[in-house]
Amino acid sequence: MTQGSPHRTDPPEVQGTPDFWQTCIDQLAQELPEQQFQTWIKPLTAQVSDDLSKVTIFVANRFKLDWIRAQYSARLSSLMERLTGQPVAIELALAAREATPRAPMATAAVNVPGQPSAPSQDNAANEPLKNRLNAGLTFDTLVEGSANRMARAAAMHVAGMPGHLYNPLFIYGGVGLGKTHLMHAVGNQLISERANAKVLYIHAEQFVTDVVKAYQRKAFDEFKERYHSLDLLLIDDVQFFANKERTQEEFFNAFEALLARKSHIVMTSDTYPKGLADIHERLVSRFDSGLTVAIEPPELEMRVAILINKAHVEGIVMPEEVAFFVAKNVRSNVRELEGALRKILAYSRFNQKEISIALAREALRDLLSIQNRQISVENIQKTVADYYKIKIADMYSKKRPASIARPRQIAMYLAKELTQKSLPEIGELFGGRDHTTVLHAVRKIGGERQQLTELNQQLHVLEQTLKG
Repeated sequence: MTQGSPHRTDPPEVQGTPDFWQTCIDQLAQELPEQQFQTWIKPLTAQVSDDLSKVTIFVANRFKLDWIRAQYSARLSSLMERLTGQPVAIELALAAREATPRAPMATAAVNVPGQPSAPSQDNAANEPLKNRLNAGLTFDTLVEGSANRMARAAAMHVAGMPGHLYNPLFIYGGVGLGKTHLMHAVGNQLISERANAKVLYIHAEQFVTDVVKAYQRKAFDEFKERYHSLDLLLIDDVQFFANKERTQEEFFNAFEALLARKSHIVMTSDTYPKGLADIHERLVSRFDSGLTVAIEPPELEMRVAILINKAHVEGIVMPEEVAFFVAKNVRSNVRELEGALRKILAYSRFNQKEISIALAREALRDLLSIQNRQISVENIQKTVADYYKIKIADMYSKKRPASIARPRQIAMYLAKELTQKSLPEIGELFGGRDHTTVLHAVRKIGGERQQLTELNQQLHVLEQTLKG
């Protein structure tokens, strides 16, 4: 792939053979997981030469340009050569940002949130600005791994150059994976470099509460003064804006005001922007206009590092074999890891015993017994079969179509991850298959989980279902 110069150019209409790029797009839609396609490929535009010898692809920003080059260049090159029967030179270029016309948003009565809100202020508009940052949540205290590397890199860039690239930065993932930690790290880094920077971390429910109070007290001038004058707004769990029309209107106004003054916005959510329900499309398009990155459940090595690091913060040395034992049994998120660690440390202090695998097993006996009682290979097979709409009998059969073989491999992978069964034992429970077949499935699904966001999310759903 030709190294495209990062100049910013208006993307012209597809020229030469207008159908060629669309054919490429349609083909990739078939080959890639939907979320990958929607995030990285669908937004691209291209200019095609008349003789199909060169294609210039226009990308929204430098980060995405680098990512497309690294992750999709070989696939694009191979696909185009396959379609044309000849080598195709591919160049990447930055597309000019287009101004989006502002459409009116319907305004309805204020919806008071249905759940208890985060700790509120008596009068948010009138009290001095408190940034609400947790000084202990920094980039240094965040354990890096493949699960959060991309999000961490983007957050560090924002902290170093707020108001420039990746604005807004939208971070999504399940609970307890470190989204909030990253947001605080961005704020703390900026404050350390610019002590007078106006930074605010806030949960989306608190923003709803502030809108309600401003509406009741007719104090929107103070509200706007507070939110429209920030240098950095960090807002957690924006999915809580669902069905709150007036809140969405006010957040849109704040969003536009902050971008206009080259302030930065970082948001988190439990799903990617287009997956948000009951959020106005105009707002979703703003969420998706900068950079969207995912944080995945931490892999085994990262879980081990997190445990050792957090024990160190407590002044405790955790043996690596103990961390490995805990990490193998607590897989879903960092909060569960922290909870397990607290139990082990408390148990160690109370009984005045050194930390060991035996002590960890005793401290976590309730957690381990629940897991052992609920998760069996048979339960995994049934759950996976139901999820992918195949028959349980297909788990044991010799059938090999992808619609059956793929779920079967996923079930083998989960059996190895979630039970204490050996590879031969798992193979026997899958119709007498050899242990090498199981090993191949475990390595294949484990490797693809790190690359394919859609597969990782499916596995996360299955794991949560199995753990009850």
